[in-house]
Amino acid sequence: MNLLTRNRGRLHGRSLRTRLLLFISATLVAVCVAMSLTTVFVQRSYLLGNLDDRVVDAAQRSLGGAELRPGFDDDLGFLSENGHAAGTLAARLDGKGAIIAAAVVSQDAPPQNLTTAQRTALKGITADGAKHTRTVPGLGTYRITVLDDDNGVRVLAGLPMDDVQDMISGLVVVEAAVALTGLTVAGFLCAVVIRRQLRPLGRVAATAVEVSRSPLGHGEVTALTRVPERDTDPGSEAGQVGAALNRMIDHVESSLAERQRSEEQMRRSEERMRRFLADASHELRTPLASIAGYAELMNRGTDRIEPGLAWRRVTAESARMTGLVEDLLLLARLDEGRPLQSGEVDLAAVLAEAVWDARAAGTGHEWQLQLSLDAPALVIGDEARLHQVLANLLANARMHTPVGTTVTAGVEATAAHTVVIRVRDDGPGIPPALLPTVFERFTRADASRARAGGKEGGSGLGLAIATAITGAHGGRIDVTSVPGRTEFTIELPAAELPPAETQIRARTAPV
Repeated sequence: MNLLTRNRGRLHGRSLRTRLLLFISATLVAVCVAMSLTTVFVQRSYLLGNLDDRVVDAAQRSLGGAELRPGFDDDLGFLSENGHAAGTLAARLDGKGAIIAAAVVSQDAPPQNLTTAQRTALKGITADGAKHTRTVPGLGTYRITVLDDDNGVRVLAGLPMDDVQDMISGLVVVEAAVALTGLTVAGFLCAVVIRRQLRPLGRVAATAVEVSRSPLGHGEVTALTRVPERDTDPGSEAGQVGAALNRMIDHVESSLAERQRSEEQMRRSEERMRRFLADASHELRTPLASIAGYAELMNRGTDRIEPGLAWRRVTAESARMTGLVEDLLLLARLDEGRPLQSGEVDLAAVLAEAVWDARAAGTGHEWQLQLSLDAPALVIGDEARLHQVLANLLANARMHTPVGTTVTAGVEATAAHTVVIRVRDDGPGIPPALLPTVFERFTRADASRARAGGKEGGSGLGLAIATAITGAHGGRIDVTSVPGRTEFTIELPAAELPPAETQIRARTAPV
């Protein structure tokens, strides 16, 4: 049992090519041995049957010759008659089966009497008609039988088996040579065929090894090696393995790409969060520092600063800080997905109010209101927040363009069931490097967080709030900018209303 287990372990430790070759070779050897043994046994049975027929014929001839000489028990003269082949052995037996006389036919010579030792080898054969095989010293192996008649004549006859044995031995040698040659050729062909058939599996294994050596745990995702298409034929087992490996590699690659995208998004989110916290801290620290400074001056006495001025500055900085905190809270609520107030809003009226407010704040700019409506510009949403979006866009145009810039705000209802608002100015435009991040929080043209020119606002939250509010209403905001033309576009889904009874025709007029 231990030997069998050990042999199995050795076999399983070999390669598939070796195991297949050993298994096929063992099967071929077993088949060849079985066929050779079957052939030998069948041929031997046939030859022995033929020899037995000749032995019986020789015994009957000898019995017939002995019946012609019933009074001569030791007379073997019938052996000299024609028809007995050389090597034929004959003997006369008494009633008890003892040999009275025995001789063997010689080639071109009288029959030779058997010696005592040779007679001894023939003892014990009864007249039962069976065939017996005996080895006679000096003569070889014989096939022998005994016949008798009703008159008490009993004769032993036999023929040599040398020809049969030589033929069987020759047949064994020939079959062994043929089997050995056939096994050698078959083993070589099997080795070649197995090697060729297992080449695709070897290429699949090489691909798997190459993929396993790839640095999948870190670094950028690179294109992993695939099994060649010729090795992915589903009609073969190796092709099925190759196709399955390719599917697994595709899954691994997609998982790695997704992981990298997630890591990149997380990294960007962390960067935005750090920048957000830094910018928020700075924006809050500036008014707090101003309030603390004026308070310190007041504590030192009124001779250092006028109390009214100090309180006005404290109030202004408090209002600024309050506005910043409210903007941050609004962004936080929008990020959490809190619902806004919902109602029917006429964007044409809201835009007109926002443009009038902007004109009052920026008298140095030229403001235009453009209405091109074939249908009412009605949406479902929060009117106060939508007004805030438009106010932020107009304030952005006022703060970042020089005096004398023309700002045009327009709204229209499209055939695609959307309401489009456009705010356009002919100012210097947005710097190309800033354009991709213009809607992110705390994005400013001045990266140092310092306000240019002492302008109010400038926290970098206006466009971020406009983006968040627009997204909360199911819309989108976009910007295109080149020197001399900057245009913000807002698209919002239009409210589902019955057909309008009247249409407002397009008009453009200065405000």
